[in-house]
Amino acid sequence: MKTKVIILGGGVAGMSAAHELGERGYDVSVYEMKRLPGGKARSMPVPGSGKDGRSDLPGEHGFRFFPRFYKHIIDTMKRIPYGDGRHVADNLTEGTRLGLARTDGPPVEFLTEFPSSFSDLKDLFKSLFDNDLGLTEAEVEHYLSRIWQVMTSCDERREEEYQNTPWWSFINADEQSENFRRVFAGMTRILVAAKAREANTCTVGTVGAQIMLDMVLPGGSADRLLDGPTNEVWLHPWLTYLRHLGVDYHLNAKVEAISCTDGIITGATITEDGVTKEVHGDFYICALPVEVMAPLVTGEMLQADPTLAGIKLLSDDVEWMNGIQFYFKEDVPMIHGHMIYMDSPWALTSVSQAQFWPDFPMSQYGDGTVRGVLSVDVSDWEAPGLLYGKPAKNCTKEEIMEEVWHQLKLSLNAAGQEVLRDDNLHSWFLDEDIHMPNPAGSLVNLEPLLVNKVYTRELRPNAYTRIPNLLLASDYVRTNTDLATMEGANEAARRAVNVILERTESSAPFCKIWDMYDFDLLALQRHHDKKRFEKGLPWDGTIFSPVGS
Repeated sequence: MKTKVIILGGGVAGMSAAHELGERGYDVSVYEMKRLPGGKARSMPVPGSGKDGRSDLPGEHGFRFFPRFYKHIIDTMKRIPYGDGRHVADNLTEGTRLGLARTDGPPVEFLTEFPSSFSDLKDLFKSLFDNDLGLTEAEVEHYLSRIWQVMTSCDERREEEYQNTPWWSFINADEQSENFRRVFAGMTRILVAAKAREANTCTVGTVGAQIMLDMVLPGGSADRLLDGPTNEVWLHPWLTYLRHLGVDYHLNAKVEAISCTDGIITGATITEDGVTKEVHGDFYICALPVEVMAPLVTGEMLQADPTLAGIKLLSDDVEWMNGIQFYFKEDVPMIHGHMIYMDSPWALTSVSQAQFWPDFPMSQYGDGTVRGVLSVDVSDWEAPGLLYGKPAKNCTKEEIMEEVWHQLKLSLNAAGQEVLRDDNLHSWFLDEDIHMPNPAGSLVNLEPLLVNKVYTRELRPNAYTRIPNLLLASDYVRTNTDLATMEGANEAARRAVNVILERTESSAPFCKIWDMYDFDLLALQRHHDKKRFEKGLPWDGTIFSPVGS
């Protein structure tokens, strides 16, 4: 008989695990609480917006972003059929620009793809910030010296020192100008919903350095997007492929409890379409978000594996990063990529989607009059807004819309331009995960985002546990990716599947796991730092430093 694997959670982690197991002949059942597959990655129809046979307008939890350093999720996408002889990975399209919008001038544009090789890393990095941002040469030099330090530090120093060093203190933000903090310290809040004073340098520094390096190295863009709504060009084809493999994928199926007896998982309680039942398997993969998993960890599970207590503590380290979409009567392309709003109190980022969707014209959605969609992520839900003086968490949905629209206009309509017009706004949609339980209370977010803060690395569990038939596959699991993203979720799923392959003595090949943030061009410098670290010496950056030379 085939080994039966129960996967609890059908987001990117759960689907990735089902994909790898299904291709290797395991008997797999997936239980997903939502009515749509994909978890945080899904797009979602705006209820009731489709008219005269058209599809509902596409909304989403947050826009998709596929940096060039993503390897695990891209490999999976290359194995999902799409159309005749194509695969889902073929639906990735390059964004060629990154914009920094500000209230005191027109947006600054960065080229995010370079067709030729570089001769001087220092000059190329400095050119990224030579765009009238009000930064002094000394400030740019200082920031780049910190990025250079991260890139040339050995893995051991990053893991043992930088994991517990706040990014804010690492870049000496308190000693820099307000403009420096505006550009550099605030970038972390916008990109990964992390506060620079709390986020660890290992995560923020390495990811930031990798993105910068991808922007200057030849071979493609640092910014990739999907060429259509997420469900149509990725998740629905993925679900079809999983079912083709024989995966038994259940929607509207909520995990109520996990049973553990004598150190073994004996079953999971599921409520599916209003009916509660017990499901059983040989192995169980928990692919649930940390805030959902934490209440399911029982005393019996903790007795079998005390390290699972870290999940409960990690569930407190979540922030909000949710999307709102604005639909336009006339398209407003803005920039060919993502826009970052440096001066927005709510740490906004956006992408104008229609320009990337050639085979999905907006006229096929809604009432047929929509021509563009601006997808915006709100990353700071605790800072006071400008219109009502309240944080987003304390606003109504309508107030959130008005506040975000106001902050967008302050940046995009600066310097006498009128990019956004009230009369061009057709409608809007706020992520369905944002709920208001009662009119007098604060908002509730059903899907927050884990952020990597200092002193939390040790709390993050491995994909394997001391319970022999329980595996963990989610973005809070320890991975080389070291970031709560779909890339991290996919890597965690691969690690969980590899444990099952090993424990069942399968002859199937193991899932490939990639190293991340290697900076191969700097191998000599990193080797030098490793020797210093082994001797208890600090990083010194004396070998081929491009900054201050």
